[in-house]
Parts: sequence; structure tokens; C-alpha cells
Amino acid sequence: MKKTWQLLLTSILAVFLLTACGTTAAPEKPAVDDTSKEETPVVVVEEAFPVTLTDAADNEITIETAPATIISLVPSNTEILFELGLANEVVAVTDNDDFPAEASEKESIGGFELNIEKIISMNPEMVFAHEIAVGTGEGIQQIRDAGIPVFIVKDAKNFEETYATIEIIGKATGKTEEADKIIAEMKAKVDEVVAKVAKVEEKKTVFIETSPAPDIYTPGKNTFTQQMMDLIGADNIATEDGWFVMSPEEIVKQNPDVILVMYSYIETAVEDVYARDGFDTITAIKNKEVVQVDENITSRQGPRLADGLEAFAKAVYPEVFGE
Repeated sequence: MKKTWQLLLTSILAVFLLTACGTTAAPEKPAVDDTSKEETPVVVVEEAFPVTLTDAADNEITIETAPATIISLVPSNTEILFELGLANEVVAVTDNDDFPAEASEKESIGGFELNIEKIISMNPEMVFAHEIAVGTGEGIQQIRDAGIPVFIVKDAKNFEETYATIEIIGKATGKTEEADKIIAEMKAKVDEVVAKVAKVEEKKTVFIETSPAPDIYTPGKNTFTQQMMDLIGADNIATEDGWFVMSPEEIVKQNPDVILVMYSYIETAVEDVYARDGFDTITAIKNKEVVQVDENITSRQGPRLADGLEAFAKAVYPEVFGE
């Protein structure tokens, strides 16, 4: 269901005028020449509201003023909101939101299971959901039915879509300049990383595992991770579409030069890969090139993805970065 809040006003103007004044301390002193005074010019500030935006579920939402209270339902949205300078406006997040550290101090509205009643009781001016996590369903509709705007953020598949996500959240919150700055900094970092790995003469083959045995999941074609591998000039041995399970036998057969471990909930994740039966013949094992990479900076669709790209590049081609 689409919800559209009607236009209440076209712009808000704020006028600030500063003037100086002088007095005569004694009769013998000359009078102050008013013509020499400098006046601060009138400053007119036009707000970017109201603004009408279309979210990932094709809902057209008109936002009358910058939301003063915001609830974020996924970590990637939270990271964007904080980077935009909206720490004070964010009043609640999920149990999974751990960056920046300040986010974990906010009120929690649940983990993978959201407390819809609590969200409604807090009556935020905006809820930012996510297409893949909670983009549809009864809970989201309950929030809308309570009169609370819900903006569903697109599940970004690449850097360009991530930039678009940051831009639209910036528009929805009145932080367009801040969003532009974040995007520019990310693009600069990506360009820097790409320029460094361009010096590599021989590509390495890579296997990326996102869960341990027995069900070893890996990202293949048409994933964000694949785009990152392409950007750093690495050959992903996983060639199927999306995320799928690859057998240990197939990994051994493909013989990757580097194995990237993208989970940290097991403390011995890297050691377990080295100890896996039959893996001793793999080049990555023999050359001690099993590297753990922070899954948050390489998978959350937000400002830290450029750092995630650099982390991948350093893990695959450490020599390029002097490591």
C-alpha cells in the first residue's frame, strides 16, 4: 500500500540579521560615523522539504520535514544514518547494530525478530527498513497502519546502487550535502584501491567462504562480492549464480591461491580451514594464504564498503600494499 503525506508547505525561510551599534562616551569625542558600519547580509536558508521519494517497494512517500526521530531496522541503514550525522535523531536500532559503538547504546527494538509493538509505541517520525530483511510482511504493514512512515531501502547489489542508497537516505533526512561527501570519499577510496591492484601482473584465484563445513557457502556471479573481486583483479573460483554450497572436493579441485574466510562467530575459523581433511594439497593452504576478512565491512551496504574493498585487496595482494 502506498502512503502519501500531503504537502503542508513549500519552503521554510529563516532570516538572521546582525547589526552593530555605537555610542558617544563624552561630549568631546567625535560622533560615530554610521556610514562606516558593516552590516551582516541577510541569510536566507531554504530547506529541502517537503520531498517526495519512491522506496524499493515502489511506495511513494512525501516527507514534510526532516525526521527528528528515526528507527533503523538493519545495521547498514544505521551506519549510513550515523555517518550522515544523525546520531541524535536515531532513537532505536536492532540488536545486530554494532557500528559505530554509539549505535549499540541506542534502544533496541529486537534482533532478527522485531518488536513491532515497541516500534509503534515509540511513534518515530520515520522508520528505515530494508528490502531483503524486512521489506515486506505483516509487521511493516502494522507500522504503516499506525500512521508511521516506513521507507524501504533497496538491497544494493554493487557500489553504484550503494551510492544511490546513501543519496536517497540523505534526501529523506535533509542531509544531501553530507551524503554527497560520503559518496565522494567512497569513490576516491575505490579508485585508489583499483589503481594499486592495477599494478598486479599475475591474477590470483580466490575462494571465499561465508560459512564453515559441512555446508560451505560461497558467493558467485551476480553478487556484491563478485563485483569486489572484479575490481581488485582476482578470479573467483565460484562461477554459479548467487550464493550456494560448494563441496570440499570441488574446492580442492579448483585449487585456489587464496582462501578468504568471511565469518567471525567461530574463533578458530582460519585454523579449521587449515585442518580440513584433504585441503593440504591446495595452494592457499601450502602458502599460508587463508585470510579472515571482516564480514561487516565487506557486506553491509554502507559507507564502510570502500574499506571492505581495500581489505579484500590487501588479503589477496598484500605485496601491493607493502604487507
